[in-house]
Amino acid sequence: MEMPTDDKVFITKLSRISNYQFKANFDSPKDFEVLFDEPEPVGEGSAPSASRFLAAAVGNCLSASLSFCFEKAKIDLGDFNTVVETVMRKNEKGKWRIASIKVKLKPQIGQSDIAKSKRCLDLFEDFCIVTQSVRNGINVDVDIDLDKSE
Repeated sequence: MEMPTDDKVFITKLSRISNYQFKANFDSPKDFEVLFDEPEPVGEGSAPSASRFLAAAVGNCLSASLSFCFEKAKIDLGDFNTVVETVMRKNEKGKWRIASIKVKLKPQIGQSDIAKSKRCLDLFEDFCIVTQSVRNGINVDVDIDLDKSE
């Protein structure tokens, strides 16, 4: 007997523009595109790389999660800036990998909301889909369908 699932699936399609430039099309918002490129000397550095998008996704997810918690706690949020520092390092096989991601969140709240913010500060990370997925590892299945042109 197959169990019902609450899985949510989204599709992202990538098309090669030239060299290492790819255009990603997202299914939501409809017809939204983003350009990726590898940094020099491999690519042209004309757009952010996938590693930079991953760093931005981690930073954005944490920022949005904390903002959401503050809103639910009725904490007035002023300016909110986030800085993500990503370290890339070669592994034992000489391949570049993301070694660490440090995220510094800088939300501005009033002095009177400091005590109320403690609960949010204790739990917001657990609600960040991207950060928790990256921390725990993601199963990625790869399938190659070669388009053989004649």
